[in-house]
Amino acid sequence: MRQNGFTYLAVLFAVAIFGAVLAATAVVWHQQVQRDKEQELLFIGDAYRAAIAAYYEKTPGTAKQFPKKLEDLLEDKRQTQLTRYLRKLYLDPMTASKEWGLVTGPAGIVGVYSQSKRAPIKTAKFDKVDKEFMGAASYSDWKFVYTAPTPATPPIPAPPTTTLAGQTPSPGQAIPAPVVLPAAGNTP
Repeated sequence: MRQNGFTYLAVLFAVAIFGAVLAATAVVWHQQVQRDKEQELLFIGDAYRAAIAAYYEKTPGTAKQFPKKLEDLLEDKRQTQLTRYLRKLYLDPMTASKEWGLVTGPAGIVGVYSQSKRAPIKTAKFDKVDKEFMGAASYSDWKFVYTAPTPATPPIPAPPTTTLAGQTPSPGQAIPAPVVLPAAGNTP
């Protein structure tokens, strides 16, 4: 009878150890799933940003336009040929929803973001384009925005200087000091 008690205790300890190992495995598995979703969010967000950039850059005419809705990225009706910037509208991997947060400007949609308020695991070592994500408190702070380039104004060239002889000096050549002639009637 005494031996049955030891067997019973050994089984209880084995179940407890198995439960602890299973719980630790679940935590590691859950973190890995979240890391995978983060990588998917970075990929999809970058795809949306690139699609918005292509839509903007391929605007016919001179007045550039941003999309008014995400569906505009699936088929650009402004073009004469069928033009697609995305094959499909992606689900937000963090919320498993079709609903994205939209970053809008006066001209339309300039970016997207996840509506998840969960804290990200990844907080550093982002690509240069995503450097604003460092230290973000939630996934909704990861905003994938396309910033349109501002047109550079060409520098105004300086007028060429001429010497007394009417020659333009070459670059690096010193310009001789002007010669001051006495005024007429003031000669000694």
